[in-house]
Amino acid sequence: MSLCRKLARHGHGGLALRFVSRLGPTLSLLAFFAGCRGDSTSPPLSTSASAPVDSSEAMAGSASAASAASAAEAADAEPAISLPGGPLVDLDGKHHPPPPLGPGPKLGATGMLVTVHARPTSASKKIGFLRAGAVVPMSDEVAGKDGCSGGWRAVQPAGYVCLGDKTTTDLSDPIVRATERRPDASQKLPYMYGTVTRGGPVYARIPTEDDLKEHEPNLKKHIDKWRKDDVSGAGYGLELWYKWREKPTFTAWEAWEEKLTEAEAIPFYLKDGGSVPNLSGLAKSGLVKIDQVDRRQGAAFLESFLSEGRRYNVTTDLRVVPADRYRPIRGSDYHGVRIGTEVHLPFALIRRKGAKKWTWSSSKDAMIEGEDLDYRSAHDLTGKQKFYKGVLHFETTEGFWVDDRHASRVDPAKRMPKWGKNGEKWIDVNLTKQVLVAYEGETPVFATLVSTGEDGLLEGARATKKGIFRIHTKYVTTTMDSQAVGEEFELRDVPYVQYFEEGFALHGAYWHDVFGMPKSHGCINLAPEDARRLFYWTEPQVPPAWHGAAKSLTGTVIFIHP
Repeated sequence: MSLCRKLARHGHGGLALRFVSRLGPTLSLLAFFAGCRGDSTSPPLSTSASAPVDSSEAMAGSASAASAASAAEAADAEPAISLPGGPLVDLDGKHHPPPPLGPGPKLGATGMLVTVHARPTSASKKIGFLRAGAVVPMSDEVAGKDGCSGGWRAVQPAGYVCLGDKTTTDLSDPIVRATERRPDASQKLPYMYGTVTRGGPVYARIPTEDDLKEHEPNLKKHIDKWRKDDVSGAGYGLELWYKWREKPTFTAWEAWEEKLTEAEAIPFYLKDGGSVPNLSGLAKSGLVKIDQVDRRQGAAFLESFLSEGRRYNVTTDLRVVPADRYRPIRGSDYHGVRIGTEVHLPFALIRRKGAKKWTWSSSKDAMIEGEDLDYRSAHDLTGKQKFYKGVLHFETTEGFWVDDRHASRVDPAKRMPKWGKNGEKWIDVNLTKQVLVAYEGETPVFATLVSTGEDGLLEGARATKKGIFRIHTKYVTTTMDSQAVGEEFELRDVPYVQYFEEGFALHGAYWHDVFGMPKSHGCINLAPEDARRLFYWTEPQVPPAWHGAAKSLTGTVIFIHP
């Protein structure tokens, strides 16, 4: 069974995220992993499809009928979410910060995931989610107490939240203050990320010298290995721990030897021997070591600082981990292209390394090999194509030819589906070409390379499900893990996750950079920047302070075909 399908349920019909106590995987596993966690219990549009794109008109009829049949009922149960200022990020990648919150009562989230309900009752549908540190405007009137002793409060832009043990009106609450750093939509990755290279302890506070002797008795040996490791040790990626700060002028090893402390960067709750607020549920009073990290785990971080020469990071659920046990993650710099400005149909995307510029010689009746082409570059085509020695070649407007062993040709939809004719946004995913094209109605606007299930077009356990679906549940970040023997891993805060069927999702993948090749366990892997752009383009929209949104039957259509 696909890892996308066999893990705990996420989704519109019932949420049960399992925030387990380990942190993040090794690089070798991450190069292998590309699965998803969770499956939906909601009834989104889904139609099996095995026919190629030119059958889209026939499938569009069943999709449209399914959507129309239930749209009115869904609209009654789930209030519309409108964003007057538009999405946080556009398809060009430009970030549009929301306006600051105005005066009036506000609610702060103190739990890792707080549900926003459609109506003031716990029995109503879930329409969104808040993460610890989120602050949203609310009504000061109690809308009812059905299933909520503290009373339901209306929040903006829609829905109701229970005022209770996961929320507060006290914005000076330690958890609200400690998690005030929100996911950063202005950059390709919303947090700092790292994967575990050397297992070790997790702390509730900055450990003292005695703590280190007790919990890391082999620290000297560990640090020596870290110093010599050029791939994931002291010499790699120090600047990545300074995502929101000025880059350092010293090296990691210089900081260790000189016992540097960045007092201004140490969070308020860790100063003077203080401990983390107990957001994780592990930081019990008096405990120093509260957990253990192991290889095959990955995590996201809110803070990073030096104390007595050693760097410590704070995870999104407020746990303190030594940064020398992680390899900092850059994430792929690749992103797709805007159709109509950067490229024009038809065009080719170079999906494999080793592509060449080929020149047709009429006198020799042969293709002549030329210079290398940049990996994942885009080239407009004339529309002409030619077979040479059994290999299909496409002519570019630049005068050379590219072969389809290395390039994917992108053309407009052969038959426009009904949802496109109706002006809806929709996404076309071609499994053979490993290409995603985003449409606004009948107009293609964006294209990129993806990594779908590594079983390719087969119906194996690691195949991407073919068919017509609607995106129904979205999370800015969420955990994906597996307990399958031999495939255990845990990736926290996988970015920009969009579920469309059971456990299948579009999501960013920070652990590999082979987009254009099948790689996942069934989900559709996107480069982080592409995931960011598409997340804020699709429906349902996620309001700026929210961590997720859910809506049946009206989300963006995704059509997946061979």
